[in-house]
Amino acid sequence: MASIAIFQSRTGIDPSANADALVSAIEQAADGGAEMLFTPEMSGLLDRDSERARASVRPAEDDQVIAACRDAAHRAGIWLHLGSVAVAAEDGKFANRAFVIDSSGEIRASYDKIHLFDVDLATGESWRESNVYRGGSEAVVVDGTPVGRLGLTICYDLRFPALFARLSEAGAEVIAVPAAFTVPTGKAHWEVLLRARAIEAGVFVVAAAQCGRHEDGRETYGHSLVAGPWGEILLDMGDKVGVAFAEIDLGKIAEVRGRVPAIDHRRPIGEAVTR
Repeated sequence: MASIAIFQSRTGIDPSANADALVSAIEQAADGGAEMLFTPEMSGLLDRDSERARASVRPAEDDQVIAACRDAAHRAGIWLHLGSVAVAAEDGKFANRAFVIDSSGEIRASYDKIHLFDVDLATGESWRESNVYRGGSEAVVVDGTPVGRLGLTICYDLRFPALFARLSEAGAEVIAVPAAFTVPTGKAHWEVLLRARAIEAGVFVVAAAQCGRHEDGRETYGHSLVAGPWGEILLDMGDKVGVAFAEIDLGKIAEVRGRVPAIDHRRPIGEAVTR
């Protein structure tokens, strides 16, 4: 049985303030007995003004939020999944990058968000992640964490079940889905997709989310969730900022996969044929 904590945040445009909030959450999680804390997508800076954000985005080794979290994790003796941070990439774009930090403050793994959200909405809103961010290309599973083998995804990746299939085939027992879902898509799709991915992959899904109205004007859905491999909801944090706790029993995975051995029954499928 693994004890975890989730930080549901309302990240703003000041990295120093965001770092302080993360350090406080790390301390709360450790004081509450959690072995690992999960935080949302864009935990270090949430700003849709890309030019303003550029003044604060640094390479990972120079990022103040990452450094503060590493130090706090070490002091508190807790593992941390830093859901994602915008970091400067070599080509002038940003990377939306997740970090797994161990209880000694060392970075064990990182993952760059593969699927980028580009869309024009009927409301007039337009999102072009690919204008600012470069997409990743590698699925990542981290071994030896307090929650066993941890698969990494970020937000929009949730809509691509093939990634979750690859992670479960690589031995993931828990898959993290840090996010900053909009309110309309959150209401319509957030819970059902998380439950579906947990069921399909036969894993626990831990989804730390942003919530509320942010300094840059956007509004995010919240409802950080933990879903079990049978699709049951173990935690729903609603729409309030804070730290909450959950227990993950990895023994449930074998039990559920024994009842519905779909992963063992997967077969390679070629191109669809039109008749």
